[in-house]
Amino acid sequence: MKKQERQHRLALTLLFTALVLCFMLVTLVVVGVVIYMLIQLGVLTGPDHTVPSASRVIIVFGLSALVIGAGMTFFFGKIPMKPVNHFVNQMNRLANGDYRARIVCGELLGKHPTIAEFARSFNRMAEELQSTEMLRSDFINNFSHEFKTPIVSIAGFTKLLRRGNLPEDSKEEYLRIIEEESLRLSQMATNVLNLTKVENQTILTNISEYNLSEQIRSCILLLSGKWEEKDLEFILDFHEHTIHANEELMKEVWINLLGNAVKFTPEKGRIEVKIEEREDAIAVSIMNTGSEIAPQHQKKIFNKFYQADESHATEGNGIGLAIVKRITELHEGTVEVSSKNGTTTFTVILPSV
Repeated sequence: MKKQERQHRLALTLLFTALVLCFMLVTLVVVGVVIYMLIQLGVLTGPDHTVPSASRVIIVFGLSALVIGAGMTFFFGKIPMKPVNHFVNQMNRLANGDYRARIVCGELLGKHPTIAEFARSFNRMAEELQSTEMLRSDFINNFSHEFKTPIVSIAGFTKLLRRGNLPEDSKEEYLRIIEEESLRLSQMATNVLNLTKVENQTILTNISEYNLSEQIRSCILLLSGKWEEKDLEFILDFHEHTIHANEELMKEVWINLLGNAVKFTPEKGRIEVKIEEREDAIAVSIMNTGSEIAPQHQKKIFNKFYQADESHATEGNGIGLAIVKRITELHEGTVEVSSKNGTTTFTVILPSV
């Protein structure tokens, strides 16, 4: 692939070189014809119609080439520069925040592989930036709303408690709500901080060998309050496995994936966790029953701030899966999603060494 790309770039260089050479040859031919005609008309000949000296011809030739070449470059140079100007204009639009900028190649230029590749890369970059900007804006609006809601609840119930004269059961209920909303705020802040931390991290540190199976069982126990409330069935299909990884970061991966599985599994549903050894890799699959993720959403759910539930009826802010993807990438692994037949499965594949 790289060899083919180098060939395409070499072909583009040769194309521009040939274009410049053509301008030079055309200029020389035009100048030669002009000088020949001037000699034939007697403009450059002496009084006795003798052929002008070589130095005189060279001077006239050079000046004519300079003037004619400059004129041809000015008038015809706009043709090859037109797509270049178009590229520069679109880049300036993108730099100024107009993410609708797109490069459109003409029929002739669009046939060249390198030009077509450049246009595709630019347009893909612009589309991603436009999508990210829309997600960022949507995230700010939704996050502000989600952040404000628990604060309003905490403030409201605190006022009610300060008034006093409340039945004991009401006090307990209000305190429970305040506690839940406080934990919700804390979780949102933690997710944002975690995403920022792993996004800025480029080198994986604190790698150790530890029991992966035990870590996953511990994460399931940490979430027991949520899945027991929904009477979910947990099926664990694995033996004891060890990996070399950052234990703290991988805990974030399992908490996010298991938390999502519990969140989107209906009451009395089922969650299955499987670990299998593969060639030079270990794969952890977390499957849950419930509604499926549409194919058009599966490609985007790992983007930060993206939520497949556009109504935002479920809790979340589109950060958890972005954290999962980034941590997995830091471990040189991959994360995949499959959703069909009323089940959704997330599979994390990590190198075993």
